[in-house]
Amino acid sequence: MLLNMKDLLKIANENYFAIPAFNVSDYSMFMGIMESCEKTDSPVIIEIHPLELDFTGTDLVDAIIKRAYKSPVPVCLHLDHCNDYKKIIYAIQAGFTSVMFDGSDLPFEENIKGAQKIVEISHPANVSVEAELGTIGSTDGQAEAGAEQIIYTNPADAAEFVERTKVDTLAVAIGTSHGLYPAGMTPKLRLDILKEIKAKVGVPLVLHGGSNNSDEEIAEAVKIGINKINISSDIKVAYYEKMREVLKDESLREPNIIQPSCIAAMQKVVEHKLELFRTTGKAALYGRRS
Repeated sequence: MLLNMKDLLKIANENYFAIPAFNVSDYSMFMGIMESCEKTDSPVIIEIHPLELDFTGTDLVDAIIKRAYKSPVPVCLHLDHCNDYKKIIYAIQAGFTSVMFDGSDLPFEENIKGAQKIVEISHPANVSVEAELGTIGSTDGQAEAGAEQIIYTNPADAAEFVERTKVDTLAVAIGTSHGLYPAGMTPKLRLDILKEIKAKVGVPLVLHGGSNNSDEEIAEAVKIGINKINISSDIKVAYYEKMREVLKDESLREPNIIQPSCIAAMQKVVEHKLELFRTTGKAALYGRRS
């Protein structure tokens, strides 16, 4: 079943679990994620970054939507970090059920105005809107863009932002970075800030850049009230590390021989995240299609 983010995360917010948002630009990876989520009866967010959308075009989007409609578990199709109004409209027309307006590098008032504009064009189409307040760091040039310096989300600003923009969910900055952390760097989440934000903001909260944070911290963030966690680097590393290993056999050429073990390696990460975020089994909370 295909849902928007508002309907998907309402249940998560009420029941204190998080739903992983897996970034994909490859159909084999997408199918592996769906297989794991259906096996574990878990709702899921399939997320595509604008650069990934440029790479795949909308044919992959069409296939994802068709697959999601047939799935017994709830699925949301979400456009990740985007501040390009034309691309957001393009995504809505292509069938995305949720979009993110990322104005986190803008002054507060401009971020509000940008988010308001996207809400005005999205909500009439039953498309939900995520926004971001504060800045997420970046660890390397391959990951999604991030700021050189993390600016933590101010809880009072978060409450004002949500009230004025009417966004459906808010990504908060509490100390994470996109990509994989380099050796010697130990990330630390500001769970104290998260608690303050949760006390002031009623919409579901999002954590970006969760790769390599400790499981203990992530689990605690979910208990406090994070309802969506973006996962990209972790699954891609698992998939392609296994592919490099498989391709040491230079005689291999067929995708149906090369890819299954890569998908299986990725699925171990996917299913670990589902357990960690308390997503496993939660599809039952959404009811069943007739």
